[in-house]
Amino acid sequence: MTTAVRASILDRLLDPVRDVLTPEVAQALADLRADDETQGRVEDLAGRHREGKLAPEELEEYEALVSGIGFISVLQAKARSVLRRRQAPPHALNWA
Repeated sequence: MTTAVRASILDRLLDPVRDVLTPEVAQALADLRADDETQGRVEDLAGRHREGKLAPEELEEYEALVSGIGFISVLQAKARSVLRRRQAPPHALNWA
């Protein structure tokens, strides 16, 4: 299964989550960032992965981190869509 197919499935699965997000929770999700230690670990593993220098257990850790980041990214996109809908100006009714 390709990454695009996985992302599409995840996107579909998270639609119901988007539909129940309050604006406050949506903002909190959109603002999520990895802590410095996690970010540093991802960067270290990514660099060594590009060089082909990861031990098998490090590769598992890296793949789990990438998968988790993908999940959070889709969830954040859903949260941002909630925020955009809330900020969109109401459409004027055209009674003509």
